[in-house]
Amino acid sequence: MAPTANKIFGTDGVRGRANVEPVTAETALKLGRAAAHVFRDLNPESRSRQRHQIVIGKDTRLSGYMLENALSSGILSMGVDVLFIGPLPTPGVARITNSLRADAGIVVTASHNPYDDNGIKFFNHDGYKLADPIEEQIENLVFSGEIDDVRPTADAIGKAVRIDDALGRYIEYAKRSFPRGQTLEGVTIVVDCGHGAAYKATPCTLRELGAKVIAYGNDPDGTNINAGCGSMHPEQMCHWVQEHNADIGIAHDGDADRVLLCDETGTLIDGDDIMAIAALEMLAEGSLANNTLVTTVMSNAGLDAAVEASGGRTVRTPVGDKHVIDAMLQHGYNFGGEQSGHLIFGDHASTGDGLVAALQILRIMAAKQQPLSKLAQCWTRFPQKLTNLHVTEKKPIEELEGVPTLVDKAESALQAEGGRVLLRYSGTEPKIRLLLEGKDTATLDTWSNKIMSAIQAQIGEA
Repeated sequence: MAPTANKIFGTDGVRGRANVEPVTAETALKLGRAAAHVFRDLNPESRSRQRHQIVIGKDTRLSGYMLENALSSGILSMGVDVLFIGPLPTPGVARITNSLRADAGIVVTASHNPYDDNGIKFFNHDGYKLADPIEEQIENLVFSGEIDDVRPTADAIGKAVRIDDALGRYIEYAKRSFPRGQTLEGVTIVVDCGHGAAYKATPCTLRELGAKVIAYGNDPDGTNINAGCGSMHPEQMCHWVQEHNADIGIAHDGDADRVLLCDETGTLIDGDDIMAIAALEMLAEGSLANNTLVTTVMSNAGLDAAVEASGGRTVRTPVGDKHVIDAMLQHGYNFGGEQSGHLIFGDHASTGDGLVAALQILRIMAAKQQPLSKLAQCWTRFPQKLTNLHVTEKKPIEELEGVPTLVDKAESALQAEGGRVLLRYSGTEPKIRLLLEGKDTATLDTWSNKIMSAIQAQIGEA
């Protein structure tokens, strides 16, 4: 589905099918020019005290070569230098942007989407995602033609250099999030990198901490990212954990800002499990800022109950790690995340970081001398049913015949037993998502079938 006129930013940057608008070389060049202009205005004096600089990183998609070079051309044409860091997890790009004192960072990735999609995310100089007004400035400049005549010449044109030690910098940063002097000696870890951006970073980091690492999904070819592997297909990781009798499994998405885990029995540990384990430990340590966990409306209600029973509280945001981070920054909270595996440990990272999140769980396992299966018993999950449906258009839900009435009836039935209903469109894919929560799985199945059948009949893909 094409973006509306003059609107190319979605909930997480620009994303779509590679080489189809807006994810084309032409638009990427314009985005590069617009971003260079905006970031130079935001920081009149370069943070490096030299020429203004923008970092560009990417995941392992074939189309990344095309887009990073188009972005670079646009940036250079505005008199701003480019620092190429190659394939690196999204949190690594955020970290390198900050540590190199660059004025901004860009990562070319479509995260968990298939390889034929791609996208462009922006970071401010401090490694945090852009505020909406800054995205709007960039977007307006792409379409307005306002900077078409801004053309530095001669030695005012920017230059591009490759930063060869970016991977090493990120590995050292990740290791610093693990307790000093502690190792992973004697721990066997299965890692599924999803043939994505973490294919070197996560195995190397864990090995340098002393773990025995069995790596899968670490041979990217440009087209196999997220293909039957990684956090989009965690059943593979769970199988390998059992096959190798490992202590834990770690699975990333394409840009490694997410993580899902597997315990030693082969049971999947999702973002809600990870938040429960970490938040309860942080409450016990006194390190959870304001005794508050930030999560989204998609997380299981059992998470709230567990945190409250331990003396804490939860704050809910709309779906998207950007909303979680915004709430954390606004109120001084230091931990939050999503059921999907975006975990933001604010004392260590400015964005979701799958590797840092995995290291925090490994730290807790070592501190408590307990296997992951035991740690995951710290909370009780309410029955939940999540259904996704590909759609041909994102027609307003209130205009779908009969759907609002069905949702109201489902809410009345489920709220009586402490449950809830959430129906929304994905911000990054042509999908509608229905989340039902309650005490009886048969009731959830019944309402899910009724609501999704009504939607399928009107806007579902054939």
